[in-house]
Amino acid sequence: MLNLKSFLAVDFGAGSVKLAEFEVNEAGGLRLKQYGIESLGPEGGQESTRAAALLKALQKLLAEKGIKSKDVNVCTAGFQVFSKFVPLPPVEANKVEQIVQYEAQQNVPFPLEEVVWDYQIMGARPSGELEVLLVAIKADVVEGLFKVAEDAGLRLQVADVSPAALCNAFRYNYGDLEDCTMLLDIGAKTSNLLFFEKGKVFSRSINIGANSITQDFANESKLPFAEAEKIKIAEGFVSLGGAYAEPENPHQAAISKIARQFMTRLHIQVNQTIQFYRGQQGGSAPVGLFLSGGASIMPYAAQFFAEKLNVPVEYFNPLRNVQLDPALNLEDLARVAHSLGEVVGLGLRNLAHCPVELNLMPDSTLRWQSFNQKKPYFIATIFSLVLVVCASGWLFQKLTAVKAEELQKLEDEIKPIQAKADRFKKEYQQLTRAKEHGNQTAGWLEARFFWADISKGLRAAFIAAESKSKAKLGKDTGVWIESMVVSSPAGQPAVPAALPMEGMPIPPGLESAPAPALAAAAGAAGEIASITLNCRAVSLTTTSASANTDIAFALLSELKANPLFVPAETQFLGNISADEAPGTFTFAVAVKLKQPLKF
Repeated sequence: MLNLKSFLAVDFGAGSVKLAEFEVNEAGGLRLKQYGIESLGPEGGQESTRAAALLKALQKLLAEKGIKSKDVNVCTAGFQVFSKFVPLPPVEANKVEQIVQYEAQQNVPFPLEEVVWDYQIMGARPSGELEVLLVAIKADVVEGLFKVAEDAGLRLQVADVSPAALCNAFRYNYGDLEDCTMLLDIGAKTSNLLFFEKGKVFSRSINIGANSITQDFANESKLPFAEAEKIKIAEGFVSLGGAYAEPENPHQAAISKIARQFMTRLHIQVNQTIQFYRGQQGGSAPVGLFLSGGASIMPYAAQFFAEKLNVPVEYFNPLRNVQLDPALNLEDLARVAHSLGEVVGLGLRNLAHCPVELNLMPDSTLRWQSFNQKKPYFIATIFSLVLVVCASGWLFQKLTAVKAEELQKLEDEIKPIQAKADRFKKEYQQLTRAKEHGNQTAGWLEARFFWADISKGLRAAFIAAESKSKAKLGKDTGVWIESMVVSSPAGQPAVPAALPMEGMPIPPGLESAPAPALAAAAGAAGEIASITLNCRAVSLTTTSASANTDIAFALLSELKANPLFVPAETQFLGNISADEAPGTFTFAVAVKLKQPLKF
């Protein structure tokens, strides 16, 4: 069963927007339901104002025709499109795309990342080379068309170009022609010239359009562009030249001359293209010309090209094989049928396979369309998630109430246990403090012989040092301690050693030291880690110049050898003094205790 759902085709030309609504008829062909054409004026050819002009014209046509269809195929104006026929060497099918990509990089006048491009193999030359049609358009142009369609409430399905749409329309309506035939579509800013010959197609875009006739006439007559366009359509014709009399109407006289000059320039380009087609493409001489486009119906245009090209000229009828809705006004339709080639070609894209099937939809547009298609499912999913969250929230609220009741019961049971735990913790803390006090007292008891052991060790070291000095120097000497200073490992300020608490042994000569001094020297660490010995000795420099140094080093050596001190950290502090009256000298030694005294 055929789908009779209607669809739209829109040609976004440089000078006008052409819209047609089609549907597939019972025979599987194309039926035209309604159509419309809206002029864009000069705004359509200016990049800054084109998008707004397109949207305004499209919305006006949709409103006037009461169109409800949403799916639309569009094509853009020729001046925005780059197209080229590129010959490729005969290669395997899987390598064609790679070679075309390279050719696109070489031929497209924009970076490939800024354009949307497509290609189609159009056939093979007699030499065996493949004839490839390469088409490219800037991505922002297509995205602009997508936005225009979206703002008008339409869903863009296909983005085509006018040469491809014209090719499909011509093949659909004149597929029986075998000899070389030309189709010249004269647009507002550009013109398309297509060659058809035995299934082969060749096209060229010519950068000459009928807007130049209007602009030259507006400049010459000092009229606004819009008014000049109206006069051109109403009164203009192509001058026959030669001995024909000039019209009395000054506007007609001016337009006819300008139009002939325009047609002459266009004929030169057509003639050059014919030569290229025959020489480079291996084509035959054209046997006929079809005219289409808005400017093609200017009076005497057909006679002009018939005279210049010496071939039969007729107007292209893109509706030749299209079924027409009975409600259409055929007289009105006949006046504009020549300009509907693109929309017919676009409509054919919804039927079976077309000779040229290009689609210049950018990835961003396809992704957005895919998102829009899936949007109802996303909304349904989100709604389902909201329901799940609401149900989960209700269940959670019920569960929270149950858990809160259970928690209150547990708290009531825990309160007496917590009170017991607090009492236990308090008693345990008291026990811990008592244990710490006991350990401290035990430490003091263990250290009660600290100063006695230190004094004994020092005495032995001093006696041994005196003996070694006598043996080396041959004379008796004496070495004694003038004062001792203790310090903690944290480097607290050193103070004279003193008794920290009652009952501890007091070193000789320190009985009168203040009791708090030793505790202060212990510092935050609560221990005595080192002792500084300020020593004095009898000078023997009269015996030997190094005698005093030998005496001091003898003592240092004995202190290092003492098991109570750390050898590596037992060392001199400062220098050995010069001789003092009555024949003595001083020096200082710092000794590090292997077993510090704890407090």
